[in-house]
Amino acid sequence: MSENKTVNVNDRSYPWPTSPLVVVCVDGSEPGYESSDHGGYIERAIEAGVMPFLASVKDSATFTTANCVIPSFTNPNNLSIVTGRPPAVHGICGNFYYDSDSDTEVMMNDPDLLRVPTIFKAFEDAGGRVAVITAKDKLRRLLGKGLSIKASESVCFSAEKADGLTLEEHGVTEMIERLGMPLPDVYSAELSEFVFAAGVELMNTMRPDLMYLSTTDYIQHKHAPGTPVANAFYAMMDRYLAALDAAGAVVAVTADHGMKGKTDANGEPNVIYLDPLIADLGVVGARVILPITDPYVVHHGALGGFATVYLPDDVSVEALAESISQHPGVEVVLDKATACKQLELPADRIGDLVVISRFDHVLGSAPDKHDLSGLTDPLRSHGGFSEQRVPMIVNRVARNIPDNLRNFDIFSFALNSLEAA
Repeated sequence: MSENKTVNVNDRSYPWPTSPLVVVCVDGSEPGYESSDHGGYIERAIEAGVMPFLASVKDSATFTTANCVIPSFTNPNNLSIVTGRPPAVHGICGNFYYDSDSDTEVMMNDPDLLRVPTIFKAFEDAGGRVAVITAKDKLRRLLGKGLSIKASESVCFSAEKADGLTLEEHGVTEMIERLGMPLPDVYSAELSEFVFAAGVELMNTMRPDLMYLSTTDYIQHKHAPGTPVANAFYAMMDRYLAALDAAGAVVAVTADHGMKGKTDANGEPNVIYLDPLIADLGVVGARVILPITDPYVVHHGALGGFATVYLPDDVSVEALAESISQHPGVEVVLDKATACKQLELPADRIGDLVVISRFDHVLGSAPDKHDLSGLTDPLRSHGGFSEQRVPMIVNRVARNIPDNLRNFDIFSFALNSLEAA
């Protein structure tokens, strides 16, 4: 493939990579902040001496931060990263949404819900080799939409379902045997390690033009930056990043969202339950949707920093928004039009109100609708503005770094803004 070729998709242009490009989305990887003494996962691990590769390349790499999309959840941000566009364009505005046409609450993992092609499909259509590896299968079908697995050299699979790979559906088989690793539990650090190990294996054998590795935030939900378990996770990641770098790849690391502690002084979750709150304000028949909801809620109990509310026609949206916004722990309440404009969300998949909690609170529907029995550690979660900042790291020096970087700029940034190796 000519190095002068350019791929155009979703009104953005991507030069053909001169070296394999690996984009890594480290789920929940809270970054450090220059304006405070708050150290993120990567910063704390480097300080502890357990990420020697990233420590060694700091002077010959790009270390900065970017903003993710709001809601700061997994699905909207992964799909923004792989389309290069915000949810208003690609349509995926949560892990879960309310389909008003069918009056049903739906998981946002059906590829038909994605409204634009991915960068992967565009490169595959141009003759490129693409490899997509996710931790959880909920993302795999969305990220792989449009890929012609049977008719191409593309690979797309999840670590969660690595024991059932077929050439026809996934483009690869026997990954468990090739890696010498057992099928990992979905609630484990090993699920993410499988993603990295498979990425290195395919880089050394398939050598794709584009690779995307997406991990799980199980560790980040349970362990704060700098803790022994968190440092062990990032030490593992560092070894695989070093291997990808040694294989000659451009390695670009970002996250779908950050992560914050959401507990009070006693270690109990700071939850604002919106169903009883709205009922106490005299509104009957409201529907609260929590877009963090997915099949894997053990480590967060479906409690996050973003909710959308559908209201009966006779309710004053403005008055209710004002009343909810006065509740301690609520950061902001936006009407639909304002939320869609400011946050770049699809209007047909958002309720009449958007509620976003403060950095130390989460939103729920009602106490009896949340199973918190799996929260064996103090609650850490995400969804609001407080988890918007994410890392942006590339193992090359950038010519210039825009002030308004978004995590979904990472493919363009890595292909357009780096100095020659």
